[in-house]
Amino acid sequence: MKEDKELEKLILKYSAALKTLETEISILLQDYELENNYNPVEHIKSRLKSYESASKKLISRGYEVTTKNIEEHVHDMVGIRIVCSFLSDVHKIVELIENSDQITVHDKEDYITNPKDTGYSSYHLSVYVPVYLIDGVTLVEAEIQIRTVAMDFWASLDHKITYKFKGEIPEEIKEGMHKCAEDIHALDQKMLKLNNEMQIIKDDQEII
Repeated sequence: MKEDKELEKLILKYSAALKTLETEISILLQDYELENNYNPVEHIKSRLKSYESASKKLISRGYEVTTKNIEEHVHDMVGIRIVCSFLSDVHKIVELIENSDQITVHDKEDYITNPKDTGYSSYHLSVYVPVYLIDGVTLVEAEIQIRTVAMDFWASLDHKITYKFKGEIPEEIKEGMHKCAEDIHALDQKMLKLNNEMQIIKDDQEII
């Protein structure tokens, strides 16, 4: 019974953290759009990792499945993915989150500047979110992924293709996906350039 109660309390904290994070990001984006007359986000996805998935992660790393170990060793129980239109938008969103009073960034990984060996690109923020419960305020860890539409497209297909292989992924598949990632990066750069050129034309027209 005690373990069940602890698990329920943990799930409550994670659920509250997700709601807090969703609300704060929504407010930040609404404020940004109001100030700039532009919304840099295409869509947002959020999720709570299931207890089963957390358990598998702990076991694969050699940890006993306990609520304490979930809190200490599973850092992405709460996850939000923000998908942007252009590369420049990714950095705008990062800046918004870093300047938030409700979200504390404690670690970041720029896989856009330095992609993973697989070709995976995204910007990851590990953050703490305050959750207000009866017994006080607690900081709950969460992960935010920020990427472009093109990066999200690649990541989705990469997961579907590589998920089929239970063992080692064949080299030709790895090479093919890596080449696609390079093409995706080139596409992002081209789209950013076109967007910048369009903005210059728009600004010139407004001056006239």
